Amino acid sequence: MNTSTPPRLPVGARIRELADRLWNAVAAGDEYTATDIVLRALDDGIDPESVLLDVIATVQGRAGEEWAANRISVAQEHAATSINERAVAALALHPTARQMPYRGRITVACVDGEWHALPARLVAEVLKLRGWQVDYLGAQVPAPHLISHLHTTQADAVALSSSIATRLPAAHAAITACQAVGVPVLVGGAAFGPDGRYARLLGAQAWAPDARAAADRLAAGPLPRPRGDHQQMDDLPHLADQEYTMVARSSDSLVRTVLLALEDAFPAMRGYDDMQRERTAEDLAHIVEFLATALYVGDEGLFTWFITWTARILQARGVPVQSLPPALNLFARELKDFPRASRTLHRGIEALATDHPTAGTPA
Repeated sequence: MNTSTPPRLPVGARIRELADRLWNAVAAGDEYTATDIVLRALDDGIDPESVLLDVIATVQGRAGEEWAANRISVAQEHAATSINERAVAALALHPTARQMPYRGRITVACVDGEWHALPARLVAEVLKLRGWQVDYLGAQVPAPHLISHLHTTQADAVALSSSIATRLPAAHAAITACQAVGVPVLVGGAAFGPDGRYARLLGAQAWAPDARAAADRLAAGPLPRPRGDHQQMDDLPHLADQEYTMVARSSDSLVRTVLLALEDAFPAMRGYDDMQRERTAEDLAHIVEFLATALYVGDEGLFTWFITWTARILQARGVPVQSLPPALNLFARELKDFPRASRTLHRGIEALATDHPTAGTPA
């Protein structure tokens, strides 16, 4: 009788199997099984960094994809995030994840208004594994609190995270504030664009597409020291036209005006219940937020990306995409005296017509 131990799967296959098992536990809301899967993987010799980035982060990404496809609810996505956060915390306490700091000190934080903290937490834990002393400040850190912290810690660099592009103005303020006290900034997260274009635009010393790349960049050598004479307006001279400021400040009144006018432009709205009206108002507020952000960074493509993404999300939820062009036209009417805003809104309408040819068809 053969009593030898069965051959182990290759590491890549083991990682994929772990990710599948963790997803099943997370999808079932079973935090105890999820944590056990992570700890057993570490006991079995799987590299902690791989567990963080190839297992937990992969499962978190899948949760986002499932939400976008309307296969799980917002509550389920939040529950999945909470379970993954507990799995990260359990990993951080495992003996194989404990490293004595020897490289230097890094502050990791989310920009003000950014609630998606798990990406930043993953960066923090990877940096700890790589030998850094890390001050992890968590979600939504106002710039003044971040600067106060830097004054007391003498950090070598700040790693700033943001997942949502509407936080870019706040990110710019934080970057500039850190640089003003002489601390270089590395940024990451989906908000900065897939190629880091907004990181460069906002003057960050470095950008990384993911936690592994962030750790590699910091290990490669010190970030460039900030220029002492840097001014925020130097990066974005187009802000002199005040369109961003005016649109951002008038957001509430714009949403109210367009919501009232949308019933005539989109008759199907007349049958909406209170909850549907509330959701419509939220969608209109998001449109204004992304319009303002596109004006801030001077990139119409950011707005067209958001509008076509929104159309796909609405379709997945059975909401008529036909409501979007009338809303954009109404915003354009209200902002007719703002050339960049009007042009950006019309680019959004054109993008919808290309990606969703039926969007302009009355419901």
